Amino acid sequence: MRSKPVLLLASRCLAAVLLAVLVAACQPRTAPPPESARFVQRELAHDGRSYRYSVFVPAAAQPRPLPVVLFLHGSGERGSDGQAPTLAGLGPWLRANAAAFPALVVFPQVPEGEEWMGGNARMALAALEAASAEFGGDPARTYATGMSMGGYGTWEVALLAPQRFAALVPVCGGVRPPRPARPTLYVTAVAGEIDPYAALAARLEHVPAWMFHGARDDLVPAEEARRLHRAARAVGADFRYTEYPDGDHNAWDATYADPAMWDWLFAQRLP
Repeated sequence: MRSKPVLLLASRCLAAVLLAVLVAACQPRTAPPPESARFVQRELAHDGRSYRYSVFVPAAAQPRPLPVVLFLHGSGERGSDGQAPTLAGLGPWLRANAAAFPALVVFPQVPEGEEWMGGNARMALAALEAASAEFGGDPARTYATGMSMGGYGTWEVALLAPQRFAALVPVCGGVRPPRPARPTLYVTAVAGEIDPYAALAARLEHVPAWMFHGARDDLVPAEEARRLHRAARAVGADFRYTEYPDGDHNAWDATYADPAMWDWLFAQRLP
């Protein structure tokens, strides 16, 4: 039989435990911190091949559904790691401005030695669809942009899916091969036309576009963008054009840092 002091101590301990539980239960619960912006990697099986790609997912505080930007990289980011496309062009700018950026961004990757044409353009569209479905993309506010080889690719994917994009931002891209050393870099859908610039503008006259190019570009001549802009004006297409007078091939840093470009882009919407 237990003594009274032992029973009294046990009772006091039990009372203290119950009080602690009661106090904890009455405390206001702290909500988990909102999820911050981040890059994630995904893998896509397409046409019998496997592709890695990256997705920038904006902070949870950004309103849903999300605008979606398909970013097409340049020649130097080709490969199979799924990460290199985020290391030049839009990716570095996103890392510096991640907290405030309101859109989902999809970064597909072309295998080494290939171009944004044919199966790779279709792969980019498949990655866009997969990421949009997973992260809540807005089909009425979906855009394509790309730099250099990806500028060509922007036209390529738009011609493959002309009703998919609300607006386009090709940067230092073109339509025809830019130089003899790069004969495989061109927009395939209009390659057989007598005037591919006029054909492209006519097929995409309903899609707003804003082209950017450096006047001193020695890899893709600015004349490529100038000819396309003239063709667009001739058919009444809504193609804007900004040329940096002292700019070289790297027109992307200035373009992606331009708030006016983003304001214009996110104002475009499909019916």
